[in-house]
Amino acid sequence: LQKVNYIWLGLSGLTTAGSWIFYYKALKVGDVATVALIDKGSVVIAILLAWWLLKEAITLRIAIGALLVLAGLIVIAKK
Repeated sequence: LQKVNYIWLGLSGLTTAGSWIFYYKALKVGDVATVALIDKGSVVIAILLAWWLLKEAITLRIAIGALLVLAGLIVIAKK
């Protein structure tokens, strides 16, 4: 590995740790269903950003999975 790889690995570790800290803080102060809704919505956002920024291909399997996640989010969001 090169120096730049170690820098990216370190930054990845820091952001992951921060993500978990904020996740548990949100669980402590917010409604669990709402926090989980936002958390699971990040999967769809990640797929769209990978397609847009990284030019990754969205296969039929990925599209169906994203639509199922989105449908689940809609079901949970309705009260």
